[in-house]
Amino acid sequence: MPTNLPIALRKLGMFPTGMRDSGVVNRARNRLLKKGLLTRTKEEFLRLTPEGERFFHACELRERVMRKPKRWDGRWRVLIFDIPQRRKGLRDQMRRMLRGLGFVRLQDSVWAYPYDCEDYVALLKADMKVGKDVLYLIVDEMEGDAPLRAHFELARA
Repeated sequence: MPTNLPIALRKLGMFPTGMRDSGVVNRARNRLLKKGLLTRTKEEFLRLTPEGERFFHACELRERVMRKPKRWDGRWRVLIFDIPQRRKGLRDQMRRMLRGLGFVRLQDSVWAYPYDCEDYVALLKADMKVGKDVLYLIVDEMEGDAPLRAHFELARA
């Protein structure tokens, strides 16, 4: 399935909107080739690898699932994980992903987000194979949530 590379790069955040600088495109292309997300065909065209397609679809899904609603429902989504020390790299990767998604760290393994993201968390748990180590909570009230509300620019629901 051929993909329009500039559109794919824009969705991945690697191609600034409105800019057509060939240097930006070339650097992004080389980065994606190096990561194994793109490959060259015999005709010297670029094509997404299976891993690249998974990554691209995950980015699309994140964009669709993590959309901010017009009104906050007043409930916090809290993610708690207990990944064993022997999987420290995975634990660190989980923290980086949560931070990238906009979650706020309450403690090392306790993160909060104000909007529904249950579908994305379910996919994340399946993809990282940490289902039993991660708990997703929907919390109606949280003590001392004023700094969180300020961070996310939320009024009291």
